[in-house]
Amino acid sequence: MKNTEQHYGWFAISAHWIAAIMIIGLFGLGFWMVDLSYYDPWYKTGPDLHRSIGIILFILMALRLIWKFIQVQPKPLDHYTKFERFVGHWVHRILYILAFGIMFSGYLISTADGRGIDVFSLIQVPSLGELFTDQEDIAGLIHKYAAYTLAGAVTLHVLGAFKHHIIDKDITLKRMLGYRKQK
Repeated sequence: MKNTEQHYGWFAISAHWIAAIMIIGLFGLGFWMVDLSYYDPWYKTGPDLHRSIGIILFILMALRLIWKFIQVQPKPLDHYTKFERFVGHWVHRILYILAFGIMFSGYLISTADGRGIDVFSLIQVPSLGELFTDQEDIAGLIHKYAAYTLAGAVTLHVLGAFKHHIIDKDITLKRMLGYRKQK
């Protein structure tokens, strides 16, 4: 379950891949649902699903961030250049900042009218109401452009992983797939 200096534990690996699937799914759903007409059967269902999954993702990402701070992190591989370490470090930070920014702006969009967010009709996340003028519109722009920026950062992250796997032929990607180096 726990990380070591060489490998990620199953919690970090599972949280990474579940969050990745959720983020990609939320991006696709968000991209699709902005063009729905008022009379489309998914006009209400799509946003409800998007918000519910977004709240679950927020909980997972918060747990993941806490886990990252209380667990040892695998050390970068010895052959990484200073540039690769720098870029890797900042891409990860940017991924977290954008993801939380998107979730927070989504919350501000959804709760600007004073209504909470129903999460799969099981619980309701309360609203803080309108915190500033034009909250829904401003948060909507932030949500949209942060989502597109996150898509670009995710692409950079994936390309980096494939570069390490295909060109460098190292275990960077394998570590996040649960690979344990044989001694």
